[in-house]
Amino acid sequence: MNRKDTLLAILVATIWGGNFVAIKLGLDGMPPMLLAALRYAFTALPAVFFIRKPAIEWRYTIVYGLTIGFGQFACLFYAMTIGMPAGLASTILQAQAFFTAIFAAAILKEPIKGRQMAGFLVAAIGLYFIGGLGKTTASSIPLFPLVLTLMAAAFWGISNIVVRAAAHRAAARGEKLDMMSLVAWSSLVPPVPLLVLGLMMGTSGAMVTAIANFKLVALVSLCYLAYCGTVFGTSRWSSLLSKYPAGKVAPFSLFVPVAGLFLAMVVLGERLSATQWLGSGIILLGLMICNFGLDPIRKLAGATE
Repeated sequence: MNRKDTLLAILVATIWGGNFVAIKLGLDGMPPMLLAALRYAFTALPAVFFIRKPAIEWRYTIVYGLTIGFGQFACLFYAMTIGMPAGLASTILQAQAFFTAIFAAAILKEPIKGRQMAGFLVAAIGLYFIGGLGKTTASSIPLFPLVLTLMAAAFWGISNIVVRAAAHRAAARGEKLDMMSLVAWSSLVPPVPLLVLGLMMGTSGAMVTAIANFKLVALVSLCYLAYCGTVFGTSRWSSLLSKYPAGKVAPFSLFVPVAGLFLAMVVLGERLSATQWLGSGIILLGLMICNFGLDPIRKLAGATE
């Protein structure tokens, strides 16, 4: 990759890491399902008036919207409302890589590679540390937010399988799946079920109050999530994937949790315990093993000898 595209990949990863800070700020005074619904409303409008609908059947667009939008962000936003720190959320959500491999094996019959299994086991150790080593301490993460964040990662993993199926369907017709088109049109799907879920959770009064007393920080958060994180981030990342082999672009995604942890510390003042830092590092190690095997680690060890 040339220097310009390398800097672009780092910028996109940093923006995506900042998504978690934006979510945490937006949740201050706004119910999670309302924030998530507005995020997708902002993403869809006015984009769908200028972007052609994806060249696939509607069922793919709907299922993608329900998994990546409703499933993932209903779980993630609520988890962050009830105690999941932004920095840790950015790290744990990367477990989508492992869920993607598991669902690909179950649904697409793709074999799970040895490096993926090894990476999963290493990351599981990291989750154990993040959870406070099974103890209830001041720095431990409550079990329910942790489970919700893992569920969000699982929904993301399912959405990746939907994208693969949609891409294969488009290719069978001699067409290429436009990810920006899929993102824009699928964003029409999550707002209604998210709002219905918010009503079922008994937050109708809080939603009305949040709309009546709409804060500037909420608007900035929504604009960041919709236009910086989704429209700009997704389109630029897709352009890099179309220009370079996936193996050259994918490693930059590992910078997302690094940026998330750093920005949460600087902007939100989050402070992790020593075991949580250790757990985050172990998860990143597991992701590296999952994506690239042990070769980079061996090269690094050889360089330090």
